[in-house]
Amino acid sequence: MDESQKPLLIKRYASRRLYNTETSDYVTLDDIAAFIREGREVQIVDLKSGDDLTRQYLLQIIADHESRGENMLPVSVLNDIVRSYTNQATQMMPEFLQASFDMLREGQEKMMKNMGTISPMAKVPGFEALQAQQEAFLKAMTGGFGGGAAATKPEAAAPKGDSPDDLDDIKAELAALQAKLSKMGK
Repeated sequence: MDESQKPLLIKRYASRRLYNTETSDYVTLDDIAAFIREGREVQIVDLKSGDDLTRQYLLQIIADHESRGENMLPVSVLNDIVRSYTNQATQMMPEFLQASFDMLREGQEKMMKNMGTISPMAKVPGFEALQAQQEAFLKAMTGGFGGGAAATKPEAAAPKGDSPDDLDDIKAELAALQAKLSKMGK
C-alpha cells in the first residue's frame, strides 16, 4: 500500500493536542477536515491507550460545521438517526447510509461525465472554461463526496450507464430509500 492510500495517522496527546505523524506538527479539527475533503483517510488514536478516536473526532467536525450554520443535515434526518439507535434499524442503518452516499457519488460522477459528452454546447468557444467552473461548483456543493474509501470501490467508481436517464433513475432510487428510512423511524 503506498503512502497516499494509508490513513493519515493523527495521535492525540494527553493534553488533547492532535499530532500529524507525517509532517511532525500539531493540527486542528479544521486541518483534519481539510485532509478528508482532499480525499485522504485519517485515523486518530490516543497516544497513551491506543484507542481509536476517529469516529469521535469526525462527529465533532460535523457538529462544529452544523453549529456554525453550515447546515447540511435536516432536522428530520437527525431525528431519524436518533430514532434508529433505539430500534431494529440500528443494524441496517450503516449499510443504508453507505449505499445512499455511494449512489450520490455515482450520480455525481455520471453528471460530470455527461456534462461534456451530450451537450451541443461543447463546440461553443469558452465552453470548456464554463464546464470547469460547473465541475468546481458541483464539487464544492457536494463537499468532496468523491473522496474516501467508498470512492475507491470499483463498483462506485465505474458508471453503470451512459444515458442521461440514469441520473433520474438514481434520484428515484435515492427517494425510495429515503422513504423507507422515514418509515423505519416511525
